[in-house]
Amino acid sequence: MSEPRSEDSLVRYFCTAGNGMEHFLTDEVRKKLAAEEVCQMPGKVLFSSSAGIDRVSELKAAERLFLLLKQDSPVQLSAHTSPAKAASVLQSRLMGDSNQWTSAVMTWSRLQGELAGRRSTGNATSTALRVRTKREEGRRSVEEKCNLESRKSTGELTEEESGNRGLRSGEQNGTETLEKKRKRDDEEEEEERRDAAREFSSCRKNGNHEVISGTDHATPERVLRVESSSRRMEDMAKDSAVESVENAKTTGGRDKTPLGPSGVKPGPSSVPVSFRISCKCTGSLSRYFSAQEVSKVIGVGLSRLLGWKTDLKNPQLEVNVYLSDDHCLLGIPLTRLPLANRSYIKTTGLRSTVAWAMASLAQIQPGFCVVDPMCGVGTILIEAAKEHKAACFLGVDIDDGQLQKANENVEFAELGNRIHLLKASSMVLPLPSASVDAVVCDLPFGRKFGTKTNMAANLPLILAEMERVLCIGGILVLLLSPQLSCLLKKLLAQKDTGPTSNQETKPNTGTQEDCPSPSLSSTKQQIFQIHQGINFPPTQKIDHPFGLQHSVPPPLSSLKHQATLRVSLGLIDGLIHKYIKMNT
Repeated sequence: MSEPRSEDSLVRYFCTAGNGMEHFLTDEVRKKLAAEEVCQMPGKVLFSSSAGIDRVSELKAAERLFLLLKQDSPVQLSAHTSPAKAASVLQSRLMGDSNQWTSAVMTWSRLQGELAGRRSTGNATSTALRVRTKREEGRRSVEEKCNLESRKSTGELTEEESGNRGLRSGEQNGTETLEKKRKRDDEEEEEERRDAAREFSSCRKNGNHEVISGTDHATPERVLRVESSSRRMEDMAKDSAVESVENAKTTGGRDKTPLGPSGVKPGPSSVPVSFRISCKCTGSLSRYFSAQEVSKVIGVGLSRLLGWKTDLKNPQLEVNVYLSDDHCLLGIPLTRLPLANRSYIKTTGLRSTVAWAMASLAQIQPGFCVVDPMCGVGTILIEAAKEHKAACFLGVDIDDGQLQKANENVEFAELGNRIHLLKASSMVLPLPSASVDAVVCDLPFGRKFGTKTNMAANLPLILAEMERVLCIGGILVLLLSPQLSCLLKKLLAQKDTGPTSNQETKPNTGTQEDCPSPSLSSTKQQIFQIHQGINFPPTQKIDHPFGLQHSVPPPLSSLKHQATLRVSLGLIDGLIHKYIKMNT
């Protein structure tokens, strides 16, 4: 648990976001982080928050997270400005004073320490679970041995058990030897950690607050790779982070000589920080400077201002510069990998940020039943299940390979008890009518995710099934290609002008026509009595228990349009459509 922060500890961040995702990210930082001074611009969102870095780093709509160094108006140069004058203007606008940089580095170092401590705590928890499991296994082996001895003394041991006892005894002896070795290694590591803690405590009591420089594990590259380092390095990194926080506390909360990322105080007498500049330059300024030239100008300025050293291969610090006709931003990345790279997804499909955005549009509430009739590898379901803990999710797909990958993803994300998978056609869903609260679906399109199926020809039937299983007030969220989006609009436009005399063949549910439809709660219970607690193999095809057949697709008259949003999917764009089912 991170300590509560006061208003004085507001940190200014900015996140990058895909085109069309900015407003999703803006809403997220306001709701989850109670962010202040939120500013949205193309591809980026700036905000201030006192929330812990552990919460900030869990933003779902963001691509990358930065500590904001500087925000300024765009750099404008006249057509007759000489190259030397242009470089001088650019350097003076971007550099600022040295206190601004050292203060930012101190904040960055503190946030890195908090992230390292969080990961160390998570690893310690998993280690404790492994130790507990070993103890339980050892206790069971001892109990089994005692039972065997007791049965032997009473003459109840059979000949087969007597013959196998020697083999099991040898296995137990080998296991006990390994257990003793592991126990001895654990004791040695524990003793080393205690020695380090005693040394750290002794330094604090003597008033020595200097962080030992020259230790290899204190570099930011190692801090950013805590997940793959040894347990001892994680503990030492955590101790170093704690000590740096103590320094800030003993000097009134803000140390005028902040710690650099490697635990070295930046200054004339200490080892300079190594850094690298990454630049993205667009607009009119790109006619004067390339990204490499801007990086060189800033790098020379930083070296003169702070005495830092340039290191393009293995820097301690990276500074990202974004220059355009609309803004001028400088920031330091807070995570090595983008936030969009989900650690709980094994096989990637749809961009995770877009999947999360679609789930957020569905307005999922506790107790909802959410269905993805073309789930693919299950990205949308996993993102929705991670965000909404009290809802149930069902993924349907006709492809065995996709279901196999979805099953692996669900198990990898440890969501097997909340996400269920079925093999069925999206045109004949094995679900009762009006039984689902939300349908969220990415219809396959494009080179990477396209199918051999003629999606345009099947779209009316697919939409008819989605509409049928939705309850009144249910929400439909679709991701379509521009071509399918145009087709969808034409289909919905025909609801008032097209024929309305087409009769829908009612599903053969064994009920009379004049009987009222089952209530929503009983229908949901019926669905999950069928599917919950049963693990269907991905290759097993589920017979449709309700015998749903449609001779003619019903008119899409009950779907009311709510919103259409364009989002970037990389090389192409997609359109997210949101509809709500009305009572006709």
